[in-house]
Amino acid sequence: MSKITAIKLMKKLFFFSVLLLPLNNNLKAQQHQMSKSYVVPDDSLVQQKLNKWQDLKFGLFMHWGTYSEWGVVESWSICPEDEGWTQRKGPYGTDYFSYKKAYENLQTTFNPTKFNPEKWVKAAKEAGMKYVIFTTKHHDGFCMFDTKQTDYKITSTKTPFSVNPRSNIASEIFNAFRKENFMIGAYFSKPDWHSEYYWWPYFPPKDRNVNYDPAKYPERWQKFKDYSYNQIQELMTGYGSVDILWLDGGWVRPKNTIDTAVEWQRTITYDQNIDMPRIAAMARTKQPGLIVVDRTVAGQYENYTTPEQQVPDAPLDHPWESCITMGNSWSYVPGDSYKSANQIISLLVNIVSRGGNLLMNIGPGPDGDWDPIAYERLKQIGNWIKINGEGIYNSVAVAPYSEGNIYYTKSKNTNTLYAFILSGKDKVELPQNVLFHLKGVTKVKKISLLGINKKLKWIAADGSIKIIIPAYLQTNKGLAKAAVFKIQY
Repeated sequence: MSKITAIKLMKKLFFFSVLLLPLNNNLKAQQHQMSKSYVVPDDSLVQQKLNKWQDLKFGLFMHWGTYSEWGVVESWSICPEDEGWTQRKGPYGTDYFSYKKAYENLQTTFNPTKFNPEKWVKAAKEAGMKYVIFTTKHHDGFCMFDTKQTDYKITSTKTPFSVNPRSNIASEIFNAFRKENFMIGAYFSKPDWHSEYYWWPYFPPKDRNVNYDPAKYPERWQKFKDYSYNQIQELMTGYGSVDILWLDGGWVRPKNTIDTAVEWQRTITYDQNIDMPRIAAMARTKQPGLIVVDRTVAGQYENYTTPEQQVPDAPLDHPWESCITMGNSWSYVPGDSYKSANQIISLLVNIVSRGGNLLMNIGPGPDGDWDPIAYERLKQIGNWIKINGEGIYNSVAVAPYSEGNIYYTKSKNTNTLYAFILSGKDKVELPQNVLFHLKGVTKVKKISLLGINKKLKWIAADGSIKIIIPAYLQTNKGLAKAAVFKIQY
């Protein structure tokens, strides 16, 4: 994941700052760049799968690797860039090369014996999540699947967990979630800081980029391209049906391509063309209709865009997904601070009202399980989704999108609008009257409050709808997190 946003992650967000996530000029420029550079896939199967994915709205992200043993930010502490937020600490922290050696030696102690993906599936499904993206390999190069290209992997005899019958973690996760009809996404890092073909031991690494000039050493770069191709081919052939190939590390790209994420707009010294046409053609031969997300690299292989820890202030003209952490970190950190259920539900509503999906990240710990707080949050979200989910799934954005603390969605297939009234409190207190401004709605047939099976009275005039709230609903203690009005016309 991007490290630019990690500085922000260390600050606890208040409710409405998380809800609104105000845009700065850089993000507005990024939105403009996204819209300007998006290429609609010409494969009808990809279009069909994208349409299905857009209806799902809520997904689970998991960053997991040996780094969870130290409780440090995923991969980045071995990157020789002076960013401050990912400082090397502990007994090896004073010397880069000793630190990197100790970090890579975590392979010999990583043993997540509490690993039980069915437990995660149950919690995610009850929360209303519909798809999963899992880190098969992050930038450090450690593989959470049984690759044949390297021994730096979870199934290596060097790794204690390799004797576990469920040692091929990516396969186990994909199989468990697929059984419950989740769409399956494989996260894969294009840069690989363990591979001798990316960080050649002849030179010390200078930053996140390849540490030699691919144009000067084309044979070595070709070996890296083949290495990456072969690993992705393994994921596309031996792990069941895969719906999404989620490629991270946007600096690995042709030098002159348009960059759709402002955070990556730094000087890239070398052309790092990994040959995406070859990779995508192979992957889609194995997995017809595969959605490819070559994040931040504009063009035909960025089938949807992924604003990170951000929510656009208006709908984008193409498919998109905000990837956001439940805690303050992408990977497991002991004692992490988790967002409240109110904050997460408000984020979900805000994102869906703009036509996007929320990909919520939870980082498993070194023992193979989530923090108990994560399960508690998902249960609370699920209790709300069971009542109000019809305004979330299979919905599209509708103007005016939001006004104050009111957010709108529209059913994709029926003449039904949903108006979400968000609250910074666990209980929602409704006023005597609620006013909605809905252009084009001239004749309302019925208005109700989800979870309350009674018709409401309203007055419609001049593009506005005023709903009369009965006294018993103004004090109803069953309205939690956000109240949702259903407007049929």
